Amino acid sequence: MKGRASRVPSVQQAFVLHHYDWSESSLILDLFTREQGRLAVVAKGAKRPYSQLRAVLLPFQRILVGLSKPGKATEEGAPEVVTLRTAEWAGGNTLPGGAALFSGYYLNELLLKLLARQDPHPALFDAYAATLPELHDAEDAQSQAALRAFELRLLSELGLLPDLSLATLTQQPLDPARRYALSAESGVIAASDDSALLSGSSLVQLQAALLHGSPAALRQACQDDLPALKTVLRGLLLYHLGHRPLRTRQVMLDLQNLLN
Repeated sequence: MKGRASRVPSVQQAFVLHHYDWSESSLILDLFTREQGRLAVVAKGAKRPYSQLRAVLLPFQRILVGLSKPGKATEEGAPEVVTLRTAEWAGGNTLPGGAALFSGYYLNELLLKLLARQDPHPALFDAYAATLPELHDAEDAQSQAALRAFELRLLSELGLLPDLSLATLTQQPLDPARRYALSAESGVIAASDDSALLSGSSLVQLQAALLHGSPAALRQACQDDLPALKTVLRGLLLYHLGHRPLRTRQVMLDLQNLLN
């Protein structure tokens, strides 16, 4: 643990996933950092009108943060709260708007509910940063492919996704021409009914793109089966969320119903 802690840089990249009031002048931030994963951080004085932090601690903006080192654990075993010492904008894209804003909050909610604290996932951090610029106002193919690629990367990083190139129960390579279902409990299973949504060739391509590591390659692999992939991944995520509906998804559905 000491060696790992010593490798954490004094300034590190982060995104603000969520914040809430801590006092009249301060905030508790839920940060997604590249080096330390998800952290709860106190931003003292961030709510004051003259605070320079007000313009920096925004969602979907890559920032560079300096954090205090956590103190000794209390008698109950809980470490002291980490304090935000510095924060500055690291450059990048402007805040998303419209439907893209909802999509961004959807990604944040997935990270908040599925990531454990202080569990670093640098590849997932990079995938999140690469996904945000791909989100647009309309639910076009580019935005949908970006969302599906991020969901796949998230599930894979957390060890919740089987090898998509093999039938899970037999560990045999998939038949490219056959269709398969993807189950949270049984993995990739061959099926002949309507629940078999993805072809073997599509699943093999997705697995190859995941191994390649390129967000662009994974988005491209998602393009061919977007409707089916959305249904499959929604089922997997719902299972691992304990069948708790996502708040942002419900807000989006309510807004669509209102507009219709």
